[in-house]
Amino acid sequence: MSRDTHPTPNVTKRADLHIHTHYSDSTSSPEEVIAQAREAGLSCIAITDHDTIDGIRPVRDAARGTDIEVIAGVELSTESGGKDVHILGYLFDDQNPALTKKLSAFQNARLERARQILEKLKSHGIDNISIEEVCSRSQSQAVGRPHIAALMVEKGWVKDIRKAFDKYLAEGQPGYVPKWKQTPSEALQLIREAGGVSVMAHPMITNKDALIPKLAEEGLDGLEVYYPNCPDNIRHYYEGIAGKLGLIMTGGSDAHGKAKNSTWLAKVTVPYTVVENLKTAAAKKG
Repeated sequence: MSRDTHPTPNVTKRADLHIHTHYSDSTSSPEEVIAQAREAGLSCIAITDHDTIDGIRPVRDAARGTDIEVIAGVELSTESGGKDVHILGYLFDDQNPALTKKLSAFQNARLERARQILEKLKSHGIDNISIEEVCSRSQSQAVGRPHIAALMVEKGWVKDIRKAFDKYLAEGQPGYVPKWKQTPSEALQLIREAGGVSVMAHPMITNKDALIPKLAEEGLDGLEVYYPNCPDNIRHYYEGIAGKLGLIMTGGSDAHGKAKNSTWLAKVTVPYTVVENLKTAAAKKG
C-alpha cells in the first residue's frame, strides 16, 4: 500500500496520514506541505505533529483553493515499560477542552524538559545554546531533542544530529532528561473522549508487539502498517496482526521536511479507502 513498496492498482485517490510541520519538529511550513502534497497528486493528508494540533488550521488555510482534504491528526508521546510508544489520533474535535488542556500541559512539559537538557549540556561545556534559540525552531512550544540536536550541529559541537543523540541526548547520555510520562491507555482515552480514532504509530520501530492486543481491547482502532523503508516481510507481519485483531491498516510517510532525510512527504501513501474506514470508525464513536 505504500508508494515505494506496495502500490495498489486501480486506486486513484491517495492519502499520506503521517505528516509533521514546523509546528513540531519538521522544517516544513504549511505552505510547503500543501505544495508537496499537490506535486505528489495526493487527495488527503493528515497533520500529525508531536503533542500539538497548532499546525492543523494553518495547513487547512494553505489548502484553500486546492482539492486536498486536510484531516485533524496528532502524534501523542506515551511510554510503556520504559519504551516510547507513539499513538496517532485522527478526526477528533480539535476544540475539545480536555484535549486542548492536555496538549497545553504536554507542550509546557516539553519546554521545561528542553530547559533542563540545556542546563545539563552547559555542565559539559556546551554553553552557547539558549532556550530562545530552541523555541525559534518551532512555531509552537512543542520543542524537543531534535531542535537542540540541530543547534548543536550548527554550532559545531557535533558533526550530525545522530551524533548529538549518541553522544549527548539519548537515554544514558549526559544531556538526557526523561519525558513527562503518559501511558498508551491514557492517550487512547484522550483521543476517544475528543471523538477521534487512535492508531499505534510505526510498530516496527516501537517493537512492543505484545502491547498491541491489549490496546486493541482498550479501543485502539488501527495500526500503522505502511511505513517508510519497511521491508515487505515486516509489512506482511503487521498486516497479519492488524487483520487478526480487526484493526484498520493505516500508513504514511512520517515526513519531517529536511529534518529527516530518510523519508519525504508521499514516500508512503495509502488508498483513500483507509480514510473512509477511519471516518466510519469515528462516526461510530459519535
